[in-house]
Amino acid sequence: MNNSFYKNRRLKALIFFVACALLTIIPHYFDIKNFSYLIFACCVVISFYGLLVISKNNNRSILSNTFNKKLSEIKLPVLDILVAARDEENVIERLVERLFNLDYPRNKLNIYIIDDGSSDKTPLILDRLSKEYEKLKIISRSPNAGGGKSGALNYALKFTHGEWLLVLDADAQLKKDTLLRLFSFVEEGSWSAVQLRKSVTNVNNNFLTSCQSMEMAMDAIFQYGRLSVAGVSELRGNGELIKKDILLKCGSFNEDTVTDDLDLSLRLLLSKSRIGILWDPPVMEEAVENFTALFAQRQRWAEGGLQRFFDYGDQLFTKKIDYLQKFDVTYFFILQYGLPIISMLDLILSIALVEAPIYWPVSLTAFTLSGIALFYGASCKSEGPVSQNRNLLIIILSLLYLSHWFLVIPWVAMKMSIFPKKILWKKTLHTGV
Repeated sequence: MNNSFYKNRRLKALIFFVACALLTIIPHYFDIKNFSYLIFACCVVISFYGLLVISKNNNRSILSNTFNKKLSEIKLPVLDILVAARDEENVIERLVERLFNLDYPRNKLNIYIIDDGSSDKTPLILDRLSKEYEKLKIISRSPNAGGGKSGALNYALKFTHGEWLLVLDADAQLKKDTLLRLFSFVEEGSWSAVQLRKSVTNVNNNFLTSCQSMEMAMDAIFQYGRLSVAGVSELRGNGELIKKDILLKCGSFNEDTVTDDLDLSLRLLLSKSRIGILWDPPVMEEAVENFTALFAQRQRWAEGGLQRFFDYGDQLFTKKIDYLQKFDVTYFFILQYGLPIISMLDLILSIALVEAPIYWPVSLTAFTLSGIALFYGASCKSEGPVSQNRNLLIIILSLLYLSHWFLVIPWVAMKMSIFPKKILWKKTLHTGV
């Protein structure tokens, strides 16, 4: 993308931030008649749709055993597994060993590891593993090749020849029969792409990893519910299965965004391609273990999430997607990106003017829905590691943990609207412990 595109993103970010600021400031300085009724109406709409989305997971639990039927070998497609790895010496050997231990016909499985300009021992480890595993394919890129993870995946596409692609992170762990059950799910649902539920391997390391485990379960609850109600769902980067021809029609992976998965999710929605959400078996991965790493990761996610709406927002309302899908996308955009900015500015203004916050009922409603989804997600039967603590205190502490988004989103939106910035891809360090 050229510089004008970045300026366009910057302008849209500024317009978005100013709009949120005006929505906050105007009620504080102008006496708007019946404004409290509008707030109440917003809470009712938020509650109704949120509870509807969460309730749809009852169907998921009923149908969970439908997809355990394994396909015959002749029906299984050729699958290419792609892993973009940069400086992954701590986990890459474990990953390769486990990938070659998966139940899947060897003549239909290709494993590609993209050494994306690593400066640690990753190239040496991969070179040794390629001699041990004859079918392991190593693709190397220079450190300055550009495009981040998307660039690495796009570069690898020219070497693939399978019907389906499974994208994994270097710290991914799969159950032995995951691929067989995954394609049973694909055949039952006729999906264009599937996202495996993400589960945390180091769930019991500390409070932060436990909260991330519950957050991922909450996210899967909302994802499945949104898919059931409106047909809207999203990829999550690690553990995403995509039909290759659909990916190519959508323009492959976007090298001008910091979250290729969120960007691709919107393009798949616009092309009317369906993304399935599979609860079990999950893809297991490491959670970050300190607040510094958490905020770095969440800033990238927030920036990528906003970038996709700035890039494709106009198409969401001009393309022929369903009205319910438009409502769903708008609903979650406002709650995920608009509400944190409005709530934070509302709090600051309330302190400065020594008066009560105006939007607290909306924030309380959103947190209540999150708490319900947190408890529900953590209580669901799961094959992957789950947090063992699901009492009221833990739910409250987890909601307090989720409030970090009310700091991250305003900060990222402000940075995007003020400071010119080139695309920077920051990887998460994997320890392998």
